[in-house]
Amino acid sequence: MRGIVDRIVAPFAVDRRVLALAGARMADGIGNSFLIIVIPLYVTSGVVDGMTFGFGESMIIGVILSLFGFLNSSFQPFTGRLSDRLGRRKPFILVGLAGLAMTNLIYVFAETYVSLLVIRGLQGVSVAFIIPASVALVNELATTGDRGGNMGVYNTFRLVGFGAGPAVAGAVVSRGPYALPAGVRVDGFDAAFYVATITATISYVLVTILVSDPESTVANAGADLSIPILDRSGTNLLDPVFTLGVASLFMATAIALFATIQPQVNARLEQGATWFGLQFAAFIIAQVALQTPIGRACDRYGRRPFIVTGMVLLIPTTLVQGFILSSELMFLARLCQGIAAAMVFAPSLALVGDLAGEGESGSKLSVLTMAFGYGIAVGPLSSGALVGFGFEVPFVFGTALAVLGTILVYTQVEETLEATASVPVVGSD
Repeated sequence: MRGIVDRIVAPFAVDRRVLALAGARMADGIGNSFLIIVIPLYVTSGVVDGMTFGFGESMIIGVILSLFGFLNSSFQPFTGRLSDRLGRRKPFILVGLAGLAMTNLIYVFAETYVSLLVIRGLQGVSVAFIIPASVALVNELATTGDRGGNMGVYNTFRLVGFGAGPAVAGAVVSRGPYALPAGVRVDGFDAAFYVATITATISYVLVTILVSDPESTVANAGADLSIPILDRSGTNLLDPVFTLGVASLFMATAIALFATIQPQVNARLEQGATWFGLQFAAFIIAQVALQTPIGRACDRYGRRPFIVTGMVLLIPTTLVQGFILSSELMFLARLCQGIAAAMVFAPSLALVGDLAGEGESGSKLSVLTMAFGYGIAVGPLSSGALVGFGFEVPFVFGTALAVLGTILVYTQVEETLEATASVPVVGSD
């Protein structure tokens, strides 16, 4: 059995536990990304009713999607610090996956806006247990010379799942109802929620069987929950981890503007839900293709050049989405935006991993994952509020954030890694 596992792991040149965790995150990513497409369709289908708190349709969709990100991000510093204090990662991942599976199933019974808000909020808390512990585990299984590559492989698999969901979610909904044995019929929305439940359950099983905490993890009872803002070394004005967190917030906000305004995008481009799913997935396709090679390249050539270049590329690829008039060009714009994000994400995680002290992986890396989560929350909320002033306005807003993030990274973040080739240990325990 070990020989079979080693043959699977060998092409990826990472610890087998990193690959197993990546595969598990790929599975739950499929179900979680389903919901990004399905929830807006569900809200506009007429199935959901009840109190809307005075919000319009686009705004209530933004609130539902954003609540996940706000709660997810808000709890990550606490779960990251707690996992540092206990020196354990796997139990946190399992708690989060169990919560995700149960809440995916509960969607089947949700018929009001309030119930959708509660369920999505619980999912945000569940995922807050998963993300900091997962990236901390990957960080601790890696070394300075192969950290970028490990982060790249992890993100590649995770994003394969996250990209596969939107590409088929619209089709799953539109092709329902489905006839099951014993005369049971399942409509398209329930089928999508069942798929999300199954994928989260598969992820739970994979982590239970194949993932273990690294033997070298050190409990750090003094792990600090605070996030330094100023650079304590005095080299720059702002702390590099804080700066990368702000840049990640701005980047994620620009990326997530697209999700809430599905009805407006479809109407403007005269397209259906399947095209929107493909455009959403285009961003992920670029990251899937580039996360691993970029991660390994930043191990060799340094982290900063990739982060700065990616932030610069984010500027035009965000702006152009507000003025495009064809489905094909929107797909291309999202693809290029994905290239920009791929150049930022894995190198940023690797750089913060380089800066994290012993027993600080969960706390330090949660700054980036928390900031990215806040961006994923702010983006849909912003576009839902701004699209009423003109289709292009949300994307102009995202472009302004991308410009500011680029300036911050260029002026406040320095290289932490000397250019060096590395040969990681394959399949090590």
